[in-house]
Amino acid sequence: MLNGQDQAWLNELIDRLSTKMDWVSEKSKHKIPYTTINGTHDNRNVDNPTGTETDGINWWTNGFWGGMMWLMHHETGNEKYKEIAQISEKELDRCFDEFYGLHHDVGFMWLPTSVANYKVTQNPKSRKRALHAAVLLAGRFNLAGGFIRAWNDLEGSDTRGWAIIDCMFNIPLLYWASEETGDPRFKQIAMKHADTAMTAFVRPDGSVNHIVEFDPFEGGVIRSYGGQGYEEGSSWTRGQTWALYGYMMSYIHTQKEDYLQTAKRIANYFIANIPEDGVIPVDFRQPKEPKREDDTAAAIAACGLIEIAKVVGEHEKELYLGAALKLLKTMDNSRIDWSTGSDSLIQFGSAAYHSENHHQAIIYGDYYFMEAIFKLKGNDLYLW
Repeated sequence: MLNGQDQAWLNELIDRLSTKMDWVSEKSKHKIPYTTINGTHDNRNVDNPTGTETDGINWWTNGFWGGMMWLMHHETGNEKYKEIAQISEKELDRCFDEFYGLHHDVGFMWLPTSVANYKVTQNPKSRKRALHAAVLLAGRFNLAGGFIRAWNDLEGSDTRGWAIIDCMFNIPLLYWASEETGDPRFKQIAMKHADTAMTAFVRPDGSVNHIVEFDPFEGGVIRSYGGQGYEEGSSWTRGQTWALYGYMMSYIHTQKEDYLQTAKRIANYFIANIPEDGVIPVDFRQPKEPKREDDTAAAIAACGLIEIAKVVGEHEKELYLGAALKLLKTMDNSRIDWSTGSDSLIQFGSAAYHSENHHQAIIYGDYYFMEAIFKLKGNDLYLW
């Protein structure tokens, strides 16, 4: 897939990645990190920054650290990564007990942990955890609107009819559940949500909405919201990548041609809007100032672009693979901390355009950067 020069770069990059993860994994083995504080991983297993039920053990990103460990175990064969991954997986059992803090992001939480563990070790407890999460996700399906409800009640907002583009990454848990049990209901729900999102979220030019509100009783779209992007009708870049890679995930599980074509349409829009310097903004339609960037979107996009490159013809492959390489090389050149001064890799993540904090470490940026690198090697452990 790569020429000699790119292969040499990749080999050297994996060496640096392996060196960093060797000591970071030991330092943070009993944590479930989200970001860093003065260069040190925080711990969502015990920390509860805002005092809400979702910010601690129920936080939606709590599967990514385990996923990183499974990727490293697959790459190196080192048993310590498996053991560390299993620590956070067991801690997540508390989420089932608490229940109220869980919503549609159970896919993000249990695909990189329990599904990964079961794929590698056939651990029956991991299978049970993953199926438990899949049942919870299936239970959020709204039959009238054909969508999976995103969040639980939010103060000041009626979210019963809300769905968000991020859920394209949660529904692979349902595909896995059907494949594992032979029960088609999980896959049917996943495909119905994906079909609904193709028309309600994806715009003709390949840009996407973040939040769409449906009538939860009768179905039908009521309106869209800007969500974590700049404003309604804008183009939140991480949302673009949830859709880009998300539709490739649905294509991989179903082989439905519409999903591949949708992924390509979103990818073509994304590629057309990559700035010359390769640094991705928080929103493609944001003002020039203040300059707000999000490398997590770049990492996720790279994963999706590589997956598209695997299934298209030679001419198209060059387009998608070239874009992925540009994003990854830009991050490697100036956006990643390879030193012992930070527990994280990516340093320029932004959760949302209007967040108080920008250009910070965010765990899913590290996870998807690692996943993309191993995809390029052709030795990735596909967790979705």
